[in-house]
Amino acid sequence: MRQIVLDTETTGLDPAQGHRIIEIGCVELMNRRLTDNRYHVYLNPEREIDQGAVDVHGIDNDFLADKPRFADIVDDFLAFVKDSEVIIHNAPFDVGFINAELERLGPDYGRLEDHCTIFDTLTLARRKHPGQRNSLDALCKRYQIDNSHRELHGALLDAEILASVYLAMTGGQVTLGLDSLPAATAAAAGASRGSRPRPALKRVTCPEAELEAHRQRLEAIDQASGGNCLWLRHG
Repeated sequence: MRQIVLDTETTGLDPAQGHRIIEIGCVELMNRRLTDNRYHVYLNPEREIDQGAVDVHGIDNDFLADKPRFADIVDDFLAFVKDSEVIIHNAPFDVGFINAELERLGPDYGRLEDHCTIFDTLTLARRKHPGQRNSLDALCKRYQIDNSHRELHGALLDAEILASVYLAMTGGQVTLGLDSLPAATAAAAGASRGSRPRPALKRVTCPEAELEAHRQRLEAIDQASGGNCLWLRHG
C-alpha cells in the first residue's frame, strides 16, 4: 500500500483571500515503512507573505524570488501523489490551498481528490483523544516522538514528523521483528530469550505505622460517605 504524508506552508491562512502555497513537502510510506522517496519544493507565490506566516515558517519573499511557480511543478506533484492515500494533519487546510492552486490552472487539473484519496490525522486524533490538544506538537509529546529539532515549521520536516505520528496512532510497530525471520531463526531467538533467568521479585513490606494511617484514612472516608468506602469493604 502506497501512502504519501504531505504538508504545506503558505503565505497566510485563507486561499479565498488570495493566499498561496510557498512550500510542499511529501514523504512516502510503502506498507507502513518510510522510504527514501521524497517530494519537496519551494514556490514563488507571486504575492507578499503575511508577517504572521513568516514568523511561523521563517520563509520570506526574497528567498522565494527565484523559485518556480505552482504551474511549473503541478504535473510532477500530481504524478507523485497519483493513486496514493495522502495523509495530512488538518486536511481541509492543505487540500483547500492545493485545490485553489489547481483551480487557477483551469478545469483540466480537477481537484486533488480526483488524483488520490485523503486521510486526515487530525480527525483520527480527535476521535482517539477527545477533549485533548491534538496539534502535531501535542501528538509528538503524547506518543513520545522527538520533535526537538522543529524550531520553525517546514513542510518536509513536518511531513516526516507526521509520518511518525501517524504510524504511532495507527498501531506503531506492527510486528516484533520475528515475523520476517526464517522459522528456525525466529524459534531460536524466542528460545534464547525465554531461557534467560528472571531475577527474583523484590518484596516490599509496608511499615505498620503507614498501614494504620491508611486504615484511619479509609475509616474517615467511610464515615464521610455514609458507609460507602469500597476500599474498606474489600481491602
